[in-house]
Amino acid sequence: MPKKPLDGLTESMFYLLMALYHAPMCGIDIAAFIEERTDGRLQMGPATLYTILAKFEKVKYIQEIEVQGRRRTYEITPLGREAWEEEVQRLRHCVSDAEETIQEVLS
Repeated sequence: MPKKPLDGLTESMFYLLMALYHAPMCGIDIAAFIEERTDGRLQMGPATLYTILAKFEKVKYIQEIEVQGRRRTYEITPLGREAWEEEVQRLRHCVSDAEETIQEVLS
């Protein structure tokens, strides 16, 4: 199987795609969504946010859909949805493995 452009997502990448999976947004709305969704555990600064946005645009996980002055709105592409859903599945397997291990230890 050919390697995907970004094998494995960092936590910041995961939540950024989650924000755009939820709805098209501009950078400030993405950062607010992530902070709210994680109860403040993950706060994304502008440098990280715009670095990831540029990477994701390059590999076609997202696309710019509107520009109003400096405000740019992005949406997730089908390729980005697929990458995010694959990561969700990978994380489900990780949690399942962890729960199974905990049960083995407690038994």
